[in-house]
This record gives sequence, C-alpha cells and structure tokens, in this order.
Amino acid sequence: MEFVFEQIRTGGDRNLGYLVGARGPGVAFAVDPSFSPERFEERARAQRLTITRILNTHGHGDHTNGNAALKHLTGALVAAHPLLRPDLPLADGATLAVGPIAIHVMQVPGHSPDHLLFHLPAQKVALTGDLLFVGKIGGTGDDDAARTEYASLQRVMRSLPDETTVWPGHDYGCRPSSTIGLERANNPFLAVADVAAFLALKREWPDFKARHGLA
Repeated sequence: MEFVFEQIRTGGDRNLGYLVGARGPGVAFAVDPSFSPERFEERARAQRLTITRILNTHGHGDHTNGNAALKHLTGALVAAHPLLRPDLPLADGATLAVGPIAIHVMQVPGHSPDHLLFHLPAQKVALTGDLLFVGKIGGTGDDDAARTEYASLQRVMRSLPDETTVWPGHDYGCRPSSTIGLERANNPFLAVADVAAFLALKREWPDFKARHGLA
C-alpha cells in the first residue's frame, strides 16, 4: 500500500484538515473539510483517489461546515460522534476501515462533548482535532469541561506511543505538527502535576503566553 497523507489549510482561524488515503485501492477519507471542501476533492483527484468517508473530529461549525458540499462532490458518507447524527456513528474504541487503512476511534470530550481523536496505529498518526495542538490545547467553557478535557488528555498520553505524530485541527503552535513525545516533554498543559494545576494554568493562560512570548 502506498500511503497518502496531506495536511490541507482550509481557511477560517488557521484551520487544518486532512486527506488520507491508499493509492493501491485508490480510496481516501477527508477529515474536517470545513471551509475548503472543493480543495479536498481536487487533491484527491490529483492523487488518483476517491474520497469514500468524511470524518469529523467534533461538531463545531469551523470543522463541519464543508461536509454537505464535499458529500455532494464525492458521495462519501459522514462518520462522526453519535451526537452529530452522522451517516456512520463512531463509538469509543471502534475501528473504521477505509480500504487497508485502520482508524481507531477515541472519544475525548472536553473541548466539546462530541470530540473524537482518530489514531492510525500502522502509520503512527493521530488526528487530534481541537483536543491537542502543538504546545497548546483546546479551549473549554467552564471548569467542569476543563476537568473532562484533562482526563481525555491523560488518556491519550497513556494510550499513544511517543513516536505517534500529532496532526491538530488548527495551526496554533510554532509548527503545524508534532509528536506525542514532543508534546509530553514540552506542552505546559501536559507537564502539570494534577487537575488542580491544570485548571490554574487554564485561568492564567493569557499571562503565561505573554511571559513566554507565545502567540
């Protein structure tokens, strides 16, 4: 199998989407087409691939609003958390196959209650959406959601090997991708001792960014 992986800048607030496929069978899936669904179809044709699935990491409009257009262009089915009522509901622990590519599904709520992470173990890839950015994490509306996000992040750190590459839903960091090992070593939200320290860092994050010269 010749693995195809493209990170696609989709507009919005530095949104990132992904085209992932296998050139042998000629099938692919799109992740979070958001503001540029036509771009995914164009890149798939250039790669001699047919998009058969559209995956959403979560239901926020800046990630899902390209679904209908891309579905119209390709006939692909939408796969997402059951709360979004997609064509293919994805349960925690499920494995979705697109051709020879196995996608392991993790429910990782916090940033939103319907958030999923997609892990491709054979390719050492994690599509983390708005849970985990490069050096940062997703925003939360209140302390209860932040506690849930902390538990999701801890689960991801326990579950994924350090060499797993991290591909987020926005280009908010110093580079557009990372690894679990780099995030474990450098992401301040993963260095905290406990959930209380996590909540404290969330509250002081604007000052922390200013002190450390972060955008």
